[in-house]
Amino acid sequence: MSNDFVDYVMELLGPFGTIGARRMFGGHGVYLDGLMFAIVSEDTLYLKADEMNRIEFEQAGCEIFGYARKGRRATLGFFRAPEDAMESPELMLPWARTAYAAALRANAKKQIAGQAQAARKIAQQKPAGKTAAKKKSARPARPVKRGKRTK
Repeated sequence: MSNDFVDYVMELLGPFGTIGARRMFGGHGVYLDGLMFAIVSEDTLYLKADEMNRIEFEQAGCEIFGYARKGRRATLGFFRAPEDAMESPELMLPWARTAYAAALRANAKKQIAGQAQAARKIAQQKPAGKTAAKKKSARPARPVKRGKRTK
């Protein structure tokens, strides 16, 4: 993959905001405000899609990002950017917006899932006071000796 293409993608997406790219898995992740909304692989730009914007990519004839994994083809929720959008920042801007919106929705789902998991863990924990009380009551009672002591 050429760094020239990654530089071109950064320039193309420039009007959208302060874009960053990080190397990952033989390609690059493209980020805005810490959220990855696109990937660059083999000199091709792929944009994030979900159930809300997937149809836009399909109607534009964009193919889904795929790769070989353990002898099978695996896909991710990213679609190749439309050819005409690769021509100018103005044409790319609406596609970048819809991809970023998909990334925001995915991030919100992850946060909700994380909060639900944390709540389940808290609910499963035993209160500290009850644990201590059980230990005290679990001890056998000592027999009490009554009477006079002799020496």
